[in-house]
Amino acid sequence: MTSKQTVLLARQKGLVIPAFNIPYLPMVEPIARAVADENSVAIIHVARVEWEKFSSQSLEAVAEEYRKYEKPGHTLLGLDHVPVVDEDLKRVEYIPIIKRALDAGYQSVMLDGSRLPLAENIAATREVADLVHPAGIACEGEIGAVMGHESGPIKPYEEIFASKLGFTDPEEAKQFAAESQCDWMSVAVGNIHGAVAEATRHQEKPRARLDVDHIAALYKAAGIPLVLHGGSGIQVDFIRRGIKAGIAKINVGTEIRQAYEKGLSEGKGDIALAREKVYGRVRELIADMEIKNSRALLFGN
Repeated sequence: MTSKQTVLLARQKGLVIPAFNIPYLPMVEPIARAVADENSVAIIHVARVEWEKFSSQSLEAVAEEYRKYEKPGHTLLGLDHVPVVDEDLKRVEYIPIIKRALDAGYQSVMLDGSRLPLAENIAATREVADLVHPAGIACEGEIGAVMGHESGPIKPYEEIFASKLGFTDPEEAKQFAAESQCDWMSVAVGNIHGAVAEATRHQEKPRARLDVDHIAALYKAAGIPLVLHGGSGIQVDFIRRGIKAGIAKINVGTEIRQAYEKGLSEGKGDIALAREKVYGRVRELIADMEIKNSRALLFGN
């Protein structure tokens, strides 16, 4: 099945498709192995920030590594955050990146126009959707402000949650889904990204929670599968309730990145140990989200 069909089916069955980020190329193998060993289904994906500020090298390098270790029926290849305005507030030439992803065989792409005014975000996302849909590729958009990737300090988490700072507006979500023609929509509902700045990237994320009623309102308004970015560190009960309310895809980066970095540190650069740390953490996360055997639940095998 295509990425679009897989996420739609997950939503119909009240399941979630995890999407695991690749800031370091050697992480591809243990993630693919863990997903298959759990008889699960997941997207392996990379964001622009991960080849700009970490060590995934390029979207082509990740695709090449993925082809070595992909598990047909279990794994899909996706392009995560390609911003129109990046975390340093610089404009990005996003269309050439999307075209490179098509050439490299990516099965879904994500344009992040969330730092734009609504009309500009819709127009940019529609431009990408129109580009990739003829090739059968899913397009993800984002509306609202999922905090965390900014280069400077962000407000305390409890202040963000209490004030609903950056939360996605249901009426805007309805308009965005209809006019952008995206297949899935990333929303801000209490989730936050892991920090990417060098000074803060090793810190533990806040124990985030989700406004489940807000998720339900967004899903009712938009009518398309919702995506939860910043999945690391969210309390498991909120994730499970969020899935029931409309979340069909959840992105996980910080927890598996830090597992890899811990393995490298403990093993004094031993990549094999770092890979095993990632493998174990991915299996734990799949079990925690209660998506164990989701391949069987999705496809009946």
